[in-house]
Amino acid sequence: MGPMHGGVSGMTSVGDLPAYRAEPAGDGPWPGLVLVHELFGLDDEMKGHADRLAAMGYLVVAPDLMARGRRVVCLARTMTALQRGRGRAFDDIDGARALLASDPRCTGSIGVIGFCMGGGFALLLAGRPGWDVAVANYGVVPDAEALDGACPVVASYGGRDRYLSGSAGRLESALADRGVPHDVKEYPAAGHAFLNVTHTAPWFLAPVTRFVMHAGAEPESARDAWARIEAFLATHLHRPT
Repeated sequence: MGPMHGGVSGMTSVGDLPAYRAEPAGDGPWPGLVLVHELFGLDDEMKGHADRLAAMGYLVVAPDLMARGRRVVCLARTMTALQRGRGRAFDDIDGARALLASDPRCTGSIGVIGFCMGGGFALLLAGRPGWDVAVANYGVVPDAEALDGACPVVASYGGRDRYLSGSAGRLESALADRGVPHDVKEYPAAGHAFLNVTHTAPWFLAPVTRFVMHAGAEPESARDAWARIEAFLATHLHRPT
């Protein structure tokens, strides 16, 4: 069965990593998006987000950063890269960007969208060359200096997420101080991972995900966040005319 957005989706690869690719319906070319998944990997939730973005008219590639060996080792290496701001995970994400840039069905305008852990990567990448827009969903905010010269940023946070308490305000201030076009919003009724349809965290993390992050779907907040993301991308990730 094909994707609900009417286009084409399925597995591909970025170097030696498996990746999910979601293509809009029609002939293209389309702007590209690299999707960086949350802590738990490239699961059905993340593929669903990729399909949703394809329905908006974007060619999406989502590399599986947890696929190079044992998952716990991949997770440790990926989180270390995020903390240090360098490492193989950044190379893998840049490989996905290069794959889109070389695709004749891509216009050459490419953004990055991340969820949870991926949101942290998106914010760090916003201040680096090669990206036209960054979409950060409940991502850790880096040091303000990392946002010097950043591309336009749209970001969403849950007000009930105590793990990222105050993040929306810090990000808003850092972007405003630097004159970066942005749209940052915190949703009082939402917690972490509120754009997901299902709760994906393993049971043994429940004390953190449910009682600190208050993770889980919040449909009304999610509808508004997706509408903001769609409008921001339409403005800042140029489509062909």
